[in-house]
Amino acid sequence: MRGLLFVLSAMAVMGLGFWAYQENYKTQQAIRDVRVLHAQIGGAHERLKVLNAEWAYLNRPDRLADLAELNFDRLGLLPLMPDAFGDVENIIYPLPDILPITNPIDVNSIGPSTEEDPL
Repeated sequence: MRGLLFVLSAMAVMGLGFWAYQENYKTQQAIRDVRVLHAQIGGAHERLKVLNAEWAYLNRPDRLADLAELNFDRLGLLPLMPDAFGDVENIIYPLPDILPITNPIDVNSIGPSTEEDPL
């Protein structure tokens, strides 16, 4: 009986050791994958910074004004002037929807009515 217990215990220890060995390799692979993903994310951030810089360079007001003048015949774009903008007071905001009254409350009187005026 004791021998069977020792054999089962040894097999359990070997099984747990094998499981821990497998988990160690899975963890190391996951760490490598995360490092690769971090490198890819860093590269994407660098590319995004370059694209933002290019976009800012291409959207310079003087360059856009020159392009609008060059292509005036085809596009008919006029240069922006300060008087081309409206005032905030001229903006028409939509009115909020009026919701139906589903549970009316009578507020005609605050308390019990008395014949005498307390004032």
